Amino acid sequence: MSPIVMKKLSLLSTAILIGFLAAPLQAGTEVYKQLAPPPPPVYAYGLGFYGAIDAGANVYQNRGDTRTFTADNRINDITDRDFGATLEVNPKNDVGFYGGVKLGYVFGSGVVRPTVEGDFFYNGFRGGADFTLKDRFGDTVAQRDVTTWINTGAFMGNFILRFAPGNGRFQPYAGAGVGIYYAESAGVEVRDPVTGRVPINTGGGANHADLAWQVVAGSDYFFNPRFSAFIEYHYLDYTSTQLNTRENRDLGQHLVGAGVRFFFH
Repeated sequence: MSPIVMKKLSLLSTAILIGFLAAPLQAGTEVYKQLAPPPPPVYAYGLGFYGAIDAGANVYQNRGDTRTFTADNRINDITDRDFGATLEVNPKNDVGFYGGVKLGYVFGSGVVRPTVEGDFFYNGFRGGADFTLKDRFGDTVAQRDVTTWINTGAFMGNFILRFAPGNGRFQPYAGAGVGIYYAESAGVEVRDPVTGRVPINTGGGANHADLAWQVVAGSDYFFNPRFSAFIEYHYLDYTSTQLNTRENRDLGQHLVGAGVRFFFH
């Protein structure tokens, strides 16, 4: 073999050897790329089944305004009206207490979320009225304070629309419901406001059950996807369909309270 051929083979062998040695070096070189940060996690606040407890004040009961009565019983062709006697009745609308539990389900996960809810609560308040009897000259003849404590239980079914703007941590809502109530009077106490004497104390009371309806509005704030605190307002109406009178006997009430809610998703 000629020296020229030997020289070419030697150069070719050297080139191949260098190529094999360079390949691993190139393969071991890492190329770094700038990666975008991962998106923040999306939290689903307030989905699915939930339970809640709440309590608050029955701040006002619309039991009517003060009314003045004049007697019209005829005795021997002379009426009590001729003597000008009047009786003023001023219903009591004292602040009461309510508290109960809720069970519900939230449909969907969008901005507007329909919700069905069972709302079961105790609602107690003081009833009665102040009576003032006056003669024809406007002088007070007698006064009596009639007081009773009304214990009621309401069992309501609500349909609610919840709104979850932004990240859904703050969720206002509004809705309405219908149901039934049971009410029981703890008895009637008649007190003389001047002497403090109690000439009448029945020690027992009557009971009544009827239809009820309410309008509710409130807002939740979520501390995490499953747990929230809320404030809520009710306009609650106890009907009296079983009482046949010439006037509206419904009892309208304003309830304001707060509570906590836990979701089971």
